[in-house]
Amino acid sequence: MTKKMNFFNKKGFTLIELMIVVAIIGILAAIAIPNFMNYQCKAKQSEAKANLGTIRTNQEAYRAEFDTYGTVMSAIGFSTTGSTRYSYAATIDNSGTEFDATATEKAAANLGSSITDLWTIVEDGTLTNTQNACS
Repeated sequence: MTKKMNFFNKKGFTLIELMIVVAIIGILAAIAIPNFMNYQCKAKQSEAKANLGTIRTNQEAYRAEFDTYGTVMSAIGFSTTGSTRYSYAATIDNSGTEFDATATEKAAANLGSSITDLWTIVEDGTLTNTQNACS
């Protein structure tokens, strides 16, 4: 009789309980992963924002010294180290009193979208994202 009692007193999880736990974990993952990917993409875009701000500051310093904006990144004192996700360029108007600097996502850095990320800043500090890879 004692052996029969032990058979019914075994402790553990049933298959249905385990399946419910797996389903709950799946639902939570389906909600969390897209949000995580979006936050990760936005964090990668911070490189472009920070570097464009630096380019603008360097352009203003260059203009104070030479009375025109520069088009060569090394001439205005801007360079990057290590591997970057974006390539940077600056253009000026014919009078040399206006500039725009762009950060274009490199193909190898794909931020998770088929769209190439493109950021622009102008002399007054207006930062725009004309092509957003995170949306």
